[in-house]
Amino acid sequence: MQTVLIDAFSQIFRAFFAIRILTNSRGEPTNALHVFTRLLMEIDRACPAERGALLFDCGKVPFRLELNPDYKANRPPMPDELRSQIPVIRDMAAAFGWPLLEEPDYEADDLAAVFAVHSPGEVVIVSSDKDLGQLVDDRVSMLSPNVKGGFERRGPAEVTAKFGVPPRLIPDYLALVGDSSDNIGGVPGVGPKTAAAILNAAGPVESWLGRIASLDPKFAKKLAGCESLLLRNLALVRLKAALPPRFADVEACLKRRQPDWDRVAAICERMELRSIMRDLPQSPDWPAEPVAPSSPGAPAAPEMEQGELF
Repeated sequence: MQTVLIDAFSQIFRAFFAIRILTNSRGEPTNALHVFTRLLMEIDRACPAERGALLFDCGKVPFRLELNPDYKANRPPMPDELRSQIPVIRDMAAAFGWPLLEEPDYEADDLAAVFAVHSPGEVVIVSSDKDLGQLVDDRVSMLSPNVKGGFERRGPAEVTAKFGVPPRLIPDYLALVGDSSDNIGGVPGVGPKTAAAILNAAGPVESWLGRIASLDPKFAKKLAGCESLLLRNLALVRLKAALPPRFADVEACLKRRQPDWDRVAAICERMELRSIMRDLPQSPDWPAEPVAPSSPGAPAAPEMEQGELF
């Protein structure tokens, strides 16, 4: 049994920045909707599953803001051109049969941890966020959309190769190097290679935090006086896995319906996604849809590469 968990806003933002200018005849932006719909179709082909969900953030969660008032403060507001597409993107995802789940005090990454822990069988998380690497094991993998098309599968070996530490040490790794996308500052002078060297030599942060002076001198000098920072960072990057009461029936929460292709087609017709219409089951013959090029010099979203997906 396979469960597919989609980090919704991570992929919606990625879709928005993949094609910067695309509108219908009414002047409504459709770029994020177009690319995200293609993503949903690709997921259906690559990972057909009867269990899963789109997981949404409910804003910045209070417990992380208490730990760090500047948590995610570096993120700009959602562009209006994307905000206007969110309702129809949600409608499209529901038409594809996905439950749409969110919970106050949980970020989407936390919900991914919740359902990964409490779901039997294989779990696939569709996301590129590095903090989700901590969930990867022999049962849980990540599926990261590739800017050149298709997906990159990340299991334990791929996470280890990418970061230099195994998945269980990803929180420790991020506590050391920080996470610029979430405005989490790391230990000054400690980059990815040094962090991996420290953790591979000394083990998890909490196993040596009270005896930094006993570490290799080249590490001890960099880490001196950073105990509070490391403890704070660990608390920020570790994902919650406690099951919210309203999700107690995990099987029911993650039950996916068959795609309603008539509803999908109706949304595509209304939003004038003509090229997608032609690829749907029993789709009508539509004229070619013009795809505008990416605007030159447009800024990319954090941790996302530009380029048309799928």
